[in-house]
Amino acid sequence: MTPERLARIKQTLNTRQPDLSVLTDQVHKPRNLSAIIRSCDAFGLANMHVVWPKEGFRAFRKTAGGSYNWVTTHTHRSMDEAIESLKGQGHKLYAAQLSDRAIDFREADYTVPCTVIMGNEVDGVSVDAAAQADEHIVIPMMGMVESLNVSSACAIILSEAQRQRKLAGMFDQRRLPDDEYNRLLFRWCQPTVKRYCDDRNLPYPPIDPETGELIDGVGWMQEVRKLRASRQRWNGEAGVR
Repeated sequence: MTPERLARIKQTLNTRQPDLSVLTDQVHKPRNLSAIIRSCDAFGLANMHVVWPKEGFRAFRKTAGGSYNWVTTHTHRSMDEAIESLKGQGHKLYAAQLSDRAIDFREADYTVPCTVIMGNEVDGVSVDAAAQADEHIVIPMMGMVESLNVSSACAIILSEAQRQRKLAGMFDQRRLPDDEYNRLLFRWCQPTVKRYCDDRNLPYPPIDPETGELIDGVGWMQEVRKLRASRQRWNGEAGVR
């Protein structure tokens, strides 16, 4: 971990927006999903929400350019579940949807806690989700085509959200809660140890926030070995019984 790398990680975390997110409604093309994740990272979002397409969710890593490492992706079984969760967090929902009540996407207020709902490539936002949205937003089109690719539309909307939040000074100070900031700092500084812990259901060891390095890596690994040996003995005894 170089000082320059650590400084960049901290600067990115300091500008992450925990109360601005995207929710994809059955978007099924991996390239589109991954491009949306990339846009979320580029415009400072901390979270993205996904409702599983029928064939399942899979980020296309080449298109995402590693962005899946920097944006926390939450998956939901249904739009109702996702909407209930987001509304429970106080989010206003903006559905990218052409309708009689749709407004220009630049007229929406993105400085409040909010989520942009992007529909799938064929049907758009589902009927139930559109009905539950607080606002419908559209990008005015001046050409022959009626709509943009979902990932392109998402990037344009998030660009406006970023512009509004910059003007409001919302990128000027850290907005992530301390526990989330520290969790992400560890995950970004120590990706190998993070994977090791996640695979084995182990708590993350403490790191020095000034260097991004483990405070006592050798001691931690010794404790991990003791814990794993204890688990193996317990499992063996349980198996005998």
